[in-house]
Amino acid sequence: MSGQKRSRRGLSTLLATIAALGLVAAAAAPAGATPTGAPTPTAPSTATPTPTGTPTPTAPSTATPTPTATPTATSTPTATSTPTATRPTATTPTPAPAPTPDPWAVKPYQGWSSYSMQVYSGNSKWITADQIIAQSDAMKAKLSKAGYDYINVDAGWNDGVDANGRPVPSATLYPQGLKAVIDHVHANGQKFGLYFIPGISPAVYQAAYPIANAPGCTTHDIVKQPLQQADYWKIGYRIDFSNPCSQKYIDSIVDQLASWGVNFVKFDSVTPGSGISDLSVDARDDVAAWSKALKAKGIWFELSWALDINYADTWKQYANGWRVEWDVEAYAPGVQLTQWSNIARLFPRAADWWRYAGPGGWNDFDSLNVGNGTMDGLTQDERRTATTLWAISAAPLYVGNDLTKLDQFGLDLLTNKEVVAVDQTGTPAQPVSTATNRQVWYAPNADGSYTVALFNLGPTDSDITANWSDLGLSGSAKVRDLWAGKDLGAFTGSYTGKLVPIHGVRLLRVTPQRGATVALNDDAQRVVYAGTWTRNGGNEVAAATQPLQVAIGDSSTGTVPTPPASGRIVAVNDSDPGITYTGSWGQSTGRGLGDYKDDVHYTEGDGSSFQYTFTGTGIDYVTELDQSQGNVDVYLDGQFQKTVDTSRPSGQPRLAQQVVWSASGLPNGSHTLRVVKKSGQFMLLDKLDVTLASLLDPDTAVFDKAKPADVTVTLQRDGGELAGIVRDGTALTRGTDYTVSGTTVTIASAYLAGIANGTVSLGFQFRGDAHDDIHATTADGDTVSMTFAGTGVSWIGPTAPDQGTAEVYIDGKLAKTVDTHSDSRRTGQKLYTVTGLRAGQHTILVKKVSGDILRNDVFQYTAR
Repeated sequence: MSGQKRSRRGLSTLLATIAALGLVAAAAAPAGATPTGAPTPTAPSTATPTPTGTPTPTAPSTATPTPTATPTATSTPTATSTPTATRPTATTPTPAPAPTPDPWAVKPYQGWSSYSMQVYSGNSKWITADQIIAQSDAMKAKLSKAGYDYINVDAGWNDGVDANGRPVPSATLYPQGLKAVIDHVHANGQKFGLYFIPGISPAVYQAAYPIANAPGCTTHDIVKQPLQQADYWKIGYRIDFSNPCSQKYIDSIVDQLASWGVNFVKFDSVTPGSGISDLSVDARDDVAAWSKALKAKGIWFELSWALDINYADTWKQYANGWRVEWDVEAYAPGVQLTQWSNIARLFPRAADWWRYAGPGGWNDFDSLNVGNGTMDGLTQDERRTATTLWAISAAPLYVGNDLTKLDQFGLDLLTNKEVVAVDQTGTPAQPVSTATNRQVWYAPNADGSYTVALFNLGPTDSDITANWSDLGLSGSAKVRDLWAGKDLGAFTGSYTGKLVPIHGVRLLRVTPQRGATVALNDDAQRVVYAGTWTRNGGNEVAAATQPLQVAIGDSSTGTVPTPPASGRIVAVNDSDPGITYTGSWGQSTGRGLGDYKDDVHYTEGDGSSFQYTFTGTGIDYVTELDQSQGNVDVYLDGQFQKTVDTSRPSGQPRLAQQVVWSASGLPNGSHTLRVVKKSGQFMLLDKLDVTLASLLDPDTAVFDKAKPADVTVTLQRDGGELAGIVRDGTALTRGTDYTVSGTTVTIASAYLAGIANGTVSLGFQFRGDAHDDIHATTADGDTVSMTFAGTGVSWIGPTAPDQGTAEVYIDGKLAKTVDTHSDSRRTGQKLYTVTGLRAGQHTILVKKVSGDILRNDVFQYTAR
């Protein structure tokens, strides 16, 4: 939903959640409900969500991905050996242990949160002692055996502050005291959570309360001057954490929470994110301070909402979980808890965020409202699909329903042992592609199996096929249907789920059989890095397709071919499946107004956005200008670029196909454009013009049938990187239709003579690093390792002019020193291979020895 809708969520219902005193606990304070003395905000009230720049850019849909299961080497330093060491060394490296996660967050938590029911009931004060106790008792009776053990109370639990400016529980909601409720929860074998937001209220600032256990410190001292906005709703003042008293204030609050027995804190309105990502409101200091205090007490720390992915490393450093999208609630009191569109929009966010989750910190998808069909707002298939998405993403499983009223179908979903085990395994899944509504998602598990989900997001029942090669798997694998609890048999090459229902799913465990090979990409959780490795940063090479435009004619008949326009400018229409639309969008066709291909996508919701990941050196945003339109915020690779005015003065005519923003001269590689509606009645997208890198010289040609001659092109990449040439989806035959010699490609005149007169586009397809990404280090001694159960392993990656030597160790013994240097950048090279290992657990470790940089791409092993 838009930021505007989010800020107004449930005005009459949630106004009472604003606590004018204390560290404000207001989950959903309306944007206009600013307390007396609130600071003048430094961001406009129409601030919109920051784009979540996709961390793993994907190549355009025309690109041919490099297969990772069976890479072939061309002029590569391949080493095949037995696992015996050639020379022992006193400095033999061992795999670095993964960073120690907070012990209370090694798995995603399971539990319940009150917020959905506060919305559904229409009563923000629904969270009474009786209700919380009832939910706790119901959880113990119905869900405890499946692992659910958190009872988390959202906004509105507090009322005023104590003599040290710390929030105190509402005596109305908890007449016997909140601690009595917490004690009941603990007696049921459960944990208890409460809710906070950044900053400090104006009343507490003005009262200058003495801070507990901090002589000389007051709540007046710790507010940043001049007064600044601390949260999205403009409720509180920003705290100045350069003052040591500020940390002591947070410590004093956490000390009190610990004394009550609180085990969990939800921290809402965290920025960058929460509708504001231009750093005009920045809660990172609050997050760091709360993290320090909470970690000391062993309390789970969860951040909310719609966190900015560009700061994912910060959230991972300080928190145990972070919301990745807007609220899941439908805001329809008494009607429904959620709706399918709010589930569907999580798929692109899961694709953005999956690699950031793991032991210690998890991607939070919000409440899983699937427990009661009369209130969920979802069909049974949609309820199963939502549960599957949460599980394969290793998202916290916390229910939003009234636990006293779960139906049997909901109970079966929430307590399915095999599905809950998928979630608790803690390996987030990634999509093969999101440019389709029949999506395959997969996660390579530590035990060598895969979790695979087949999602039908489309409007009709459909067959969905998981190709093993897309997972990095070759050979035979056993398949088990986890929802059905049934073994389906062994399959070679692929498995097809038949007639997956609309908005339905199949959830599978795929177990490679003896002799199958498994390829793990550089960012797989099972790959462990030690040292100063970074991901991408210009060190990657993406798969790409560049057209050679050839004008074909016959001067003997009067059709003289003339040089065509460059094919480096590629038009991407608004209907392209690679464009991701977030928010409420429609498409208008047959407009007759001069739009490209006579159609546009449009939205009326502030905060709605589109996002497109491309490979190239430039991009133009093309839309129309009209008086009904307003400002849009443009982001490139997650960084704010400009607010663009797409309006026209009243009375001025509409202008179609206008370039309103451009970027050029970008480093050749993957980039992500995101545009967010900020104001006006409409925002439109007509098309995007992408400028491709110059991979061909020249990139146009002329062929005259009256004077036939071969067409010669020079490649700007190594000739071995050319995967093929296609025309209209059909591959040309290498050696007949064209030949390659070094970096020179010759298109045979006999082939061109058979094409009808006109301009034809020949797509030159170039390989790239697996998944178009890479990890790299510049520090000698840095290592990367993987432990596997198998009989052989290969290290696959690029060679390049800036690379040098690396040592490869098998089970702690030096097996080979490999030279990864080459005179040009080559992807997918088999750098080292060993076979004939005894069946069992083994570890391969690669250590940088020399060269400017070492890149890691794929480990591939043979299953035992």
